[in-house]
Amino acid sequence: MTQLKSSCIKAVEYSPVTRRLQVWFPKNGPYTFYRVPPSVYERLITAASPGRYFAENIKPYYSER
Repeated sequence: MTQLKSSCIKAVEYSPVTRRLQVWFPKNGPYTFYRVPPSVYERLITAASPGRYFAENIKPYYSER
C-alpha cells in the first residue's frame, strides 16, 4: 500500500498483473478500479495533486464495477 501526501486520498494499492487499483479516501474505501494501466498509476502517485489527477484521469475513465 502506498500512502499519498494528499488531503483527498489516503492511500492506494495497485497490482500490475491484474491492473486493479484500490483507492482509500480519508473517511472511506477502498474503492476498486479495473483495467488501470501502470502508467496511470505511476502518474497518480507522482502527481503534484493526486486528488485532482484521480478526479480528472481515473474516476471518469475506469470502471468501479
